[in-house]
Amino acid sequence: MIASPLLRAVVAMTIASAFIAFTTVMAKGLAGGFAGESTLHPLQVSFGRFVFASMLWSSIWFGTRQRLESVHWRLHGIRVVLGYLTGTAIFWSASLMVLADATAISFLSPVVTLFLAWLFLRERVGWRRIFAVGIMVTGAMVLLRPGTAAFQPAAFIALFAALAGGGESIAIKMLTNRERLLQILFVNNLLGVVLATAIASLVWVWPSPVQWLQLVSVGVGMAAAQLSFTWSMRQVEASVIMPFIYTSLLFAAVMDFWLFGDLPDLWAGLGAAIIVGGGVLLAWQESRRSERSK
Repeated sequence: MIASPLLRAVVAMTIASAFIAFTTVMAKGLAGGFAGESTLHPLQVSFGRFVFASMLWSSIWFGTRQRLESVHWRLHGIRVVLGYLTGTAIFWSASLMVLADATAISFLSPVVTLFLAWLFLRERVGWRRIFAVGIMVTGAMVLLRPGTAAFQPAAFIALFAALAGGGESIAIKMLTNRERLLQILFVNNLLGVVLATAIASLVWVWPSPVQWLQLVSVGVGMAAAQLSFTWSMRQVEASVIMPFIYTSLLFAAVMDFWLFGDLPDLWAGLGAAIIVGGGVLLAWQESRRSERSK
């Protein structure tokens, strides 16, 4: 029996979520210190993410004899800078706090994306979208608990990741309307290598052989996440499949506890659940809106 496109998309998105959690927990170990290992700066972790992902995409690019066509370099540059900032901020925040908490906060990026889509793409927002966004922001306040002893300054780094990630989403959306998918991935990672190498050289400490392998796992894992995520998005409408990206919270919590013994507390778990609920409601509304526009 052949699986339906929706089921295939769900499986692919779940795989992408697992790889996202895996790369983030590996970054936490590299920047925060696995047992018996020295730490690497988060900027070096971002270097590994871009270098080894770029090697994979470049092999596919040249192996299939692709050619560059109508490259929008300025837009690529904006996307690369925002993507670099997003990844580095997530890696950094994950090394300083419970991984599930950092991941949940970074999931506020749809809030930023919605605002920027209204500002730059002139998309309608509407009260239903605002209501869903309000739920997600409420969840963030429950998770963060500003003004209490439970508040973690590292959360600001995760919030920055959400801001940069929202901007990156708009850049990706604009690029996908102009260029082929493989070209976007190839150019993005190639430019990312240049940026990440230049910045990592400022804090460079030579990794151990084990750390090199871990950096490879970060890069290849992120490339696998990109591939699974993109393939899933091509099967069904984005608004239908996007809620399944939140399964990365579960994967992150399990891996974080397994490797580091860290678990979110009750309030953080409640806040994360509210954020996910708001995100699912927003995705459902987007699905209904898409159906009405057909």
